[in-house]
Amino acid sequence: MEEHTQPTARLIALVNQKGGCGKTTTAVNLAACLAVSKRRVLLIDLDPQANATVSLGIDPGQLPKTVYQVLVDEIMDGGTAVDLESVIVPSNVAHLDVAPSSIDLAAAELELSARIGRENSLRKKILPLRGRYHYIIIDTPPSLGLLTLNALVACEEVIIPIQTHYYALLGMRQLLRTLKVVREEVGHQIEIAGVVPTMYDARTSIGKEIIHGIRDYFGDKVFQSAIHFNIKLVESSMAGVPVFIHMRASRGAEEYMSLAKEVMALEQKTGSAAARA
Repeated sequence: MEEHTQPTARLIALVNQKGGCGKTTTAVNLAACLAVSKRRVLLIDLDPQANATVSLGIDPGQLPKTVYQVLVDEIMDGGTAVDLESVIVPSNVAHLDVAPSSIDLAAAELELSARIGRENSLRKKILPLRGRYHYIIIDTPPSLGLLTLNALVACEEVIIPIQTHYYALLGMRQLLRTLKVVREEVGHQIEIAGVVPTMYDARTSIGKEIIHGIRDYFGDKVFQSAIHFNIKLVESSMAGVPVFIHMRASRGAEEYMSLAKEVMALEQKTGSAAARA
């Protein structure tokens, strides 16, 4: 696959306010598979837990600044605010950069809450970098607070990972209402790029029923690629490398590469990324 030289990044947020749905695992492994496919990718870790940062072999405790300083416009010694480019670090995957998080980010919502236009803080920081990447992917915290709102306003597309669990669809109405608020009250157009069933166990009848329920609920927005529960995904996170690098022949690696191909296939529909390059 030929690498493109003048991308206009597709901006995609990974969102689900329910924890434990494989959101961060999907963000990290989708980003890595896109990078392996010769797309230039920036993964922004907007979760104070910093799991995406750690999953790519980066220790937040060793970094002088992270996304926190970017969001709150911290002023450095030179008198200038921290920009997003200055916190970006390379990952252990070629073509994949990371804007890392840290626990400090937990204070950002409080610090931003009194600001006018607080939902636009991240969007303004991202815009100067859009020409450097084919994809900018944002991993969000498991909530619909101000950090997630910043991600939604900064992006044009959202991918929703949903665990194939009995309670999986609970809370989806709240998420869809939030997307509606972003469109109607903030005036920013954002669309669902797709829904990813995660932690799927095809051996159980309940798993099959739930995946049918997800497809009934979201229709053709559901990706064909379903991510089965796979211990290699857990092992790769603990090792600090994406599963495609940790165990390329594993089922998890194959499924995330399949998902990446589906996401790339949407480039022609969105008119961005490689389609514009």
